[in-house]
Amino acid sequence: MSNETITVINNATGERHDFPLRRGALGPAAVDISSLYKEAGFFTYDPGFMSTASCNSAITYIDGEEGVLLYRGYPIEQLATKASFLEVAYLLLYGDLPDEKALVEFEKIITRHTMLNENLKDFLDGFHYDAHPMAMLVGVVGSLSAFYHDSLSVNDPRHREISAHRLIAKLPTIAAAAYKHSIGEPIMYPRNDLRYCANFLHMMFATPCEDYKPGLVAEKAMNLLFILHADHEQNASTSTVRLAGSSGANPFACIAAGIASLWGPAHGGANEAVLDMLLEIGDVKNVPSYIEKAKDKDDPFRLMGFGHRVYKNYDPRAKIIREVCHQVLDEVADVNNPLFELAMKLEEIALNDAYFVERQLYPNVDFYSGIIYQALGIPRNMFTVMFAVARTVGWVSHWMEMMSDSNNRIGRPRQIYRGPTQRDYLPISKR
Repeated sequence: MSNETITVINNATGERHDFPLRRGALGPAAVDISSLYKEAGFFTYDPGFMSTASCNSAITYIDGEEGVLLYRGYPIEQLATKASFLEVAYLLLYGDLPDEKALVEFEKIITRHTMLNENLKDFLDGFHYDAHPMAMLVGVVGSLSAFYHDSLSVNDPRHREISAHRLIAKLPTIAAAAYKHSIGEPIMYPRNDLRYCANFLHMMFATPCEDYKPGLVAEKAMNLLFILHADHEQNASTSTVRLAGSSGANPFACIAAGIASLWGPAHGGANEAVLDMLLEIGDVKNVPSYIEKAKDKDDPFRLMGFGHRVYKNYDPRAKIIREVCHQVLDEVADVNNPLFELAMKLEEIALNDAYFVERQLYPNVDFYSGIIYQALGIPRNMFTVMFAVARTVGWVSHWMEMMSDSNNRIGRPRQIYRGPTQRDYLPISKR
């Protein structure tokens, strides 16, 4: 721990207070202000946590200025092109890449946990036929503690590990079941002879009367998308999982809270918004006029899937996914679908237009992932569900890290109160 300090001076009183500076392995240092209120009598105000480090973590590192994303120190470019999703899941959970024996054992464990309790089918049947799949996902995942309550002690490391395995294994099964319910088809059981991503595609698109064998390009694209979405540091949903977990809530409730946060259009719903935007533009001939609308500050239209709050450079995930996106469009997509031609034209203009280049508004991972999912035949209301399946690995990794931290405390943000000052109750006749 560094002995460096930062001095805060109250200009009104001249009071000085020293606070320790905490440095991590990479990235900017953080001022430890945990004793600020006790020493100085005031809070800090940081809406959206733009400059606040809420925890210590060794899982993911992002350098938005340089376009760097590391999982446990490994560049995302290497993992996305060389690893399987379960290999990355093991890395995020345990801190190191598995050797061959460890990976085989981990894959067996995840495969054995993919089945759902049969009574969950009755629970799914209780949802209306046109319920949004994310609504079903939130409800079913939250209910898992009622079906798997044999390993719910959050203070037992082994129980935490079992719950993590169950969540990683069962999310694809739940997601596919929610999709099947929404289209009125029978739920398909997982198959132990298929890899993680191929098994998920099988449960999505097979039926009792017709098998489905995912092509290698489709499986590769799904594996890539899951790796790219597996974790992204302390984002809104991950912070939600941590905050819920800080109270000692069971892991299924914590992940359900994360799913609810992810559902927001500003977070996990961004790739669905990309498709809505393309539908609004409608035709390639309309792209120039919509580009001009996007440049007009007074016009409410916004280009979705361009730029990123964290990355001030090109999103490193977008560089990787762009190539696979074009492969999927070439080999799998319906060439007559005008949305794909429209998306590629929009990409071409944005990558070369000075307005977007100067502002570093490059296509991000949401732009390409929405197009890939559409090409694979996955409906738009399932896009955020796909995100949740992948991000569950990151959520449980952060939850396990937090629960093993001896300094873990319940999250309790403070506020600036702007309501009425104290006043007396009046009888209803005098109000």
